[in-house]
Amino acid sequence: MKNKKLHIFLTFLFAFQIVFVQLISKYPSVIEKYYSNGIYRFSSVLLRFLFGWIPFSVGDFLIGVLLFIILRFVYRLFKDKFKNLKSKLLQAIAFISILYSCFYWFWGFNYFREPLAKNLGFSKTKYTTEQLTQVSENIIKHLNETQLLITNNDSLKVKNPYSQNEMYQKAISGYINLTYEYPQFTYSFKSVKSSLMSLIQTYNGTSGYFNPLTGEAQVNDMIPINGYPTTICHEMAHQLGIAAENEANFVGYLAALSNDDLYFKYAAYRMAFSYLISEVKKHDKEIFNTFINTVNKGVLIDFKESSEFWNQYRNPIEPFIKKGYNSYLKSNNQANGIQSYNYVVDLIISYFEDSKKDL
Repeated sequence: MKNKKLHIFLTFLFAFQIVFVQLISKYPSVIEKYYSNGIYRFSSVLLRFLFGWIPFSVGDFLIGVLLFIILRFVYRLFKDKFKNLKSKLLQAIAFISILYSCFYWFWGFNYFREPLAKNLGFSKTKYTTEQLTQVSENIIKHLNETQLLITNNDSLKVKNPYSQNEMYQKAISGYINLTYEYPQFTYSFKSVKSSLMSLIQTYNGTSGYFNPLTGEAQVNDMIPINGYPTTICHEMAHQLGIAAENEANFVGYLAALSNDDLYFKYAAYRMAFSYLISEVKKHDKEIFNTFINTVNKGVLIDFKESSEFWNQYRNPIEPFIKKGYNSYLKSNNQANGIQSYNYVVDLIISYFEDSKKDL
């Protein structure tokens, strides 16, 4: 009887939580002040402190346990021929209610915080083709220079010499350097790990993910190594409460760029180039072709091999997974869904225009 009362309470709580999330999402300044810069600052550090020292991904293990619980529930439902269906559904909703609550209080409210551009003081406006062209040209120049510094030959592909664990450690120094300009990106208690589900992630086309229940940044250790540094920095940005994908991409770019290590800088320019050149192609194919011809051959080889890597794992299920993730993003204040990743271009150009820096 006690369990039944608890399940009923959690079911009603679930409905209340859904309404509360919808209401609080309308007040980004409240979330920014009391959650993102209040509750979350403490809870996120605590989670990293609790789980960061464990050598394997606790988050992946919990996902495995969750999957087992779901399969066991469905099996028993069919085995018992749907007896006591009402009671079991109540139990399932109560369980979902707990997960829903943990997701938003541990991290999810960050989806509704104030825009990063506002927090950084950017006068973010829609960029022009001229601005896009100027910044793209600048990024290509630095990408070529960094590739040449590493290889001493513009036709050779960059080969990152570090192990995954070495890069997890090195990524911290980029964030330390970044805090001199933006103190809000202070990072403590490292909790970055190779995912136990890297093969599954590769087949569904993802490079990493952040687990809000454990505060761990999970990186797909199968991805091409030259993109590894920015993936790490992207997931670390999520740990700092940067929920929106375009914003996490931008912070990941800044953190990799701020790193003293040339391979991290190369990864930063490489990532920025991939997004910028994609936008250039949409605006003006002639300029796109001109820019491609100015990129060092070694860089183009790098991108070609990366594309070939992902192509070999394409499968019929991947589009459905992406469609589901697209819906998830849209339900959490990212109207453009997966396309939100591409809006890092807006932030890079805003950063360039506001700071007038040589990117």
